[in-house]
Parts: sequence; structure tokens; C-alpha cells
Amino acid sequence: MKFMLASLAAAALFAAVPALAADENAPSFENGPVWDFGQIQTKDGHFDEYMHWLDTQWKAQEEALKKEGVIIDYKVYLVADPRQGEPDIILATEYKNMAAFDRSVADGYALQAKIFGSIPKADSEQAARGTVRTVLGDVWAREAILK
Repeated sequence: MKFMLASLAAAALFAAVPALAADENAPSFENGPVWDFGQIQTKDGHFDEYMHWLDTQWKAQEEALKKEGVIIDYKVYLVADPRQGEPDIILATEYKNMAAFDRSVADGYALQAKIFGSIPKADSEQAARGTVRTVLGDVWAREAILK
């Protein structure tokens, strides 16, 4: 009887070993959405002005992009005590995947015209924002979804 129990236990152990080995070789994460983190430094005395622009025009733009299915979501983060050369605002935009960036230039221009009315108008407004903020750069990161 003891021999039979030991044999059953050994058989169960050997049956589980391939499953354990397969899991050992499996990835522990899956690709998730892609985030774009725009790093913004407002100019002295213009923080509230820029925040108002974010709450009106930028928010309307992001909502239009969500409606078109270009982005999933967006967020605004305020940086506590930024050091010299660091952003005080981070604009986070979530995309479904890297394929979201693989649009034709013509499609991009058409979408900009739909949102802003015209490309020259969008360019002019972009240039005007340079008086209240500096874009320090963007960081793109893919979220890793742990299994």
C-alpha cells in the first residue's frame, strides 16, 4: 500500500514537471497600452493661464481624439517641487498600442483640420503657446501588464 501511494505521488510529480517547465519559459507580462508623457515647463506667472488652456482647448482636442478612437484616455499631472530644467506639468496620453501611431500623414492632417478648423490656425495657436510654456520633450512608454 505504501509503495502504491509513493508510486502515485511520484507519477503526479512527474506529470506536473512539464507544466512547471512550460510556465518557467512563459513571459510574466503582456504588452499593454502605450503612453506619451509630454513634459511641460510653464513660464513664470503663466501657470494658471496654461492650466486654463488645458481645461478648455486641450481638453476639447483630447475628447475629439477619444471620440475618433485615436486615443484611449488622457491625464494631467502636476509635479511637486520640480528642480531646474524639470517639468511642472506632465500631459499623459494613452494609446491602444504602437499601431495607433501608424497613420498616414494625410489622415493626420485631415484629423487636425477637423479638430482645429485649419492647419494654419493650429500652427498659429501652437506658436502662441510658446509665450506661456516650454515643451521639454516627450517620453513614450509601453505599459507592461503583469500576469
